[in-house]
Amino acid sequence: MLALQIKDIKSFMSKLLNTDTFDSFLLQEAHIQTFNTFVIDGHLNRGFYSREELEDPDFPPYDLSSWETMRGICFQLIKGKKVPLLLKLTLVYDPHEAVNLLEKAGAAEFTSALKSFVLTIKYDQKGLLLTTGTSFNTFFMDRTPDLIWDEALRQFLLQKEIDFDDYGN
Repeated sequence: MLALQIKDIKSFMSKLLNTDTFDSFLLQEAHIQTFNTFVIDGHLNRGFYSREELEDPDFPPYDLSSWETMRGICFQLIKGKKVPLLLKLTLVYDPHEAVNLLEKAGAAEFTSALKSFVLTIKYDQKGLLLTTGTSFNTFFMDRTPDLIWDEALRQFLLQKEIDFDDYGN
């Protein structure tokens, strides 16, 4: 697990909510506290869709909504003159990309057991903190996938010019 303190909150929030920077993620859950508390469960309700929609090749292949489709909704809930009391997002890295990441790092043996690479974004009065996590379908003592995910996220943030303090893992 990795903890990263974001240095420029305004810039980060702009990239998160107004650009495609984090569109390679899916939304698992969002907690937003402004004048009310809003909780969004990112799991798709497949019963809402028609058979034709579900069979459409462009229909999302995962059980979670993409961040791309949800970021506008989250932005609408927090925009205004006041900052939110709390914004906590639990994002999941695109599963296909997660498998590619493990394979490229020479850790393909973990791909079948990997459930998800998780990124938690928490903004409150203390600042903005990112934490990583790895979820498996079974228990592992080996931390190799965690270390691969942690390093990949560091590199992602550097590539996107997001400045952070690293508290390690």
